[in-house]
Amino acid sequence: SNNEDGNERNHNDEEIQKALEEVDSCQNEIDALNEQASEEILKVEQKYNLLRNPLYEKRNESLNKIPHFWVTAFVNHPDLSTILSDSEEDCLHHLSKVTIEEFEDIKSGFKLGFYFEENPYFENRVLTKEYHLDSLEEPTSKSTTIKWKEGFDLTSTKHATSKPGQKRGTEHKSFFSWFNDHSDPLSDDIAEIIKDDIYINPLQYFLVPDVGVDNGVDDEEGSDQEDETEEQGGGITGDTDEETHDIQNTVSE
Repeated sequence: SNNEDGNERNHNDEEIQKALEEVDSCQNEIDALNEQASEEILKVEQKYNLLRNPLYEKRNESLNKIPHFWVTAFVNHPDLSTILSDSEEDCLHHLSKVTIEEFEDIKSGFKLGFYFEENPYFENRVLTKEYHLDSLEEPTSKSTTIKWKEGFDLTSTKHATSKPGQKRGTEHKSFFSWFNDHSDPLSDDIAEIIKDDIYINPLQYFLVPDVGVDNGVDDEEGSDQEDETEEQGGGITGDTDEETHDIQNTVSE
């Protein structure tokens, strides 16, 4: 009987080994298909990036006709608004255009472009931040050196204070400290928000001041957030509110 038990165990081991080899063979085929799919998806992405670019340019031309468009969209974004100081918000009133340039093979990185009118804060008319994420090399990022005008450096201690109520998990204390930070290009939450959320459809943030309610937060919680924002000096005030309201009505009609 010992021999029988031994033979049965050997038989089971052989069956298990054979099954493992079959699974391994299937897995290799699945991996090969996944790799092929990734390559084809990348080609499709590249194709549609080229098709989208002229539309983004056309959209930017139209957005230029709307006063304070980008600062309104930024301030109305629930995450981005938490890192904007009042001085930065004022500075971003001079932001006239935002661009995203995907590198040709997409996977290796992208470049954010921020175009400014002449303003009291810095000399630059264009600020860019590039992300080089090639998997074969160490990921890096680099950004334009900002030529601050005297007394207007928003990264100095005098200006670098974020609004109260900054969300936990928002690593950067202010917009311009994020712009100058290159410590972790692979986990850049702000770049991700601008590139994959706001830039895709900025109109939704321009037209919806109370984004919390729109995202399914109940009215009571939404109004609490609104009160909090007012106390913190957040949101676009004055003429821009009226302009946004007029545009909302026009779009609704």
